[in-house]
Amino acid sequence: MTELIQIKDLKVHYPIRSGFFNRVTDYVYAVDGVNFTIEKGKTYGLVGESGSGKSTIGKAIVGLEKTTSGQILYDGKDVTKRSARHAIGYNKDVQMIFQDAMSSLNPKKRVIDIIAEPIRNFERLSDQEEKKKVKSLLDIVGMPEDALYKYPHEFSGGQRQRLGVARAVATNPKLIVADEPVSALDLSVQAQVLNFMKRIQEEYGLSYLFISHDLGVVKYMCDTIAIMTKGRFVEIGTREEIYTNPQHIYTKRLLSAIPKIDVAHRKEHMETRRKVDQEYHTLQKEYYDEAGRVYDLQTLNATHQVALRNVESEGV
Repeated sequence: MTELIQIKDLKVHYPIRSGFFNRVTDYVYAVDGVNFTIEKGKTYGLVGESGSGKSTIGKAIVGLEKTTSGQILYDGKDVTKRSARHAIGYNKDVQMIFQDAMSSLNPKKRVIDIIAEPIRNFERLSDQEEKKKVKSLLDIVGMPEDALYKYPHEFSGGQRQRLGVARAVATNPKLIVADEPVSALDLSVQAQVLNFMKRIQEEYGLSYLFISHDLGVVKYMCDTIAIMTKGRFVEIGTREEIYTNPQHIYTKRLLSAIPKIDVAHRKEHMETRRKVDQEYHTLQKEYYDEAGRVYDLQTLNATHQVALRNVESEGV
């Protein structure tokens, strides 16, 4: 196992202020003590409902969100602080693809300037070399050469997202944090963008942190998957373990919500969902403490962890 990024007890808490003196009276525990490792060349998936804290983790890794405590280790070096990231060129090696491609692209700039911006920040190329590199990046994501001098509003949603992918790989990064990169796209366009991302990963040996609430997309893209709710991980495992042998009631509930196209067994599917929902409400104490906080992860095997009060009591 070759570790690229290691997250240790990461916490991101937002203060809640109230009263005449604007004092801190409570905190929002957006991320509350998560641990995981991303290997070189692998895709790590973060899955959870809106507000679970998954995007906050991605932004903290990139450096867009200030951490409350914990460590972010890159090739064994602590890059939690901005000064440490700058010293080793971390921002060049870790890039991000944003959920809303339109708002992440400067509407006043042409494509050649948008994609060239990270190149200008980290490399010293002549105008001709820069233009040649931008053309090659557009070619990688299947965009025509005449896109160079167009503006973001002149493209469709899928094309804008591909431009975001091209910008992210411009610095030859080692890790790309993809925050719901296809959630706003049609299914056919989703497939195109995902296939481009897979091809780029194979060509450049990239690692991905793939953040999504779409379980089908995550199953297609990811090697290891973490299920998240209330700022904490409830289950971590390989793709096969999560989809064929889920252990946490929250994971089971998420998977049961996936629509089934087998109309002939519709009643059986409805009954399965009903049983899972009933289990979710009756077994809360085994998976959440009295305050509703997710328990710490327990190790089931080398690749599978689940948040339980007592592993033995679950018979796994």
